[in-house]
Amino acid sequence: MRKPRHLSQEERALWDRVAERATPLHADRETPAPDITPKPKKPMAAADPLPTFKVGERAQPRRHHDLMRPLVDRLAASPVNMDSKSFGKMKRGKLKPEARIDLHGMTMAEAHPELVGFILNSQAMSRRLVLVITGKGKDRDDGGPIPTRHGVLRHQVPQWLALPPLSQAILQVTPAHMRHGGHGAYYVYLRRGR
Repeated sequence: MRKPRHLSQEERALWDRVAERATPLHADRETPAPDITPKPKKPMAAADPLPTFKVGERAQPRRHHDLMRPLVDRLAASPVNMDSKSFGKMKRGKLKPEARIDLHGMTMAEAHPELVGFILNSQAMSRRLVLVITGKGKDRDDGGPIPTRHGVLRHQVPQWLALPPLSQAILQVTPAHMRHGGHGAYYVYLRRGR
């Protein structure tokens, strides 16, 4: 709804001249003309100044809102698809990897094709156990509204390994033993080449 517009002094004078010359439709009724003079505005009271504050001073300490279980727990819960005796040796670091790839410092766009080529070539060369080094990752959360993961490659590599074309070449993926990199690396046990 529009705010009513008030007449200026010139408009008011013109209106008064027109009203003097006009003849009422019903002369027997007397109704006073509406008062359309602008009302004086009330002076605004001075607002209280805002108290000093710092943005985020009452915020709770930063918490990670990750709905998925930790990666180590998910890999540990995955079924064993290989010989259980060999799996036990692999987890204890008793099996020596036949080849390794280090993805440290690569972006996801660089690391993915390198990983695909390495795994498929390793299977073609009849290797059984390879080591994929991702690094543990750095905490790069800048406090923005969307949290960033700690160790992007460390979380992404198992997902790449579970998708085609790599999934058909892999029998088992598990975090490496401490002597081979611990949580910054993965053992990848390959299927026999056809």
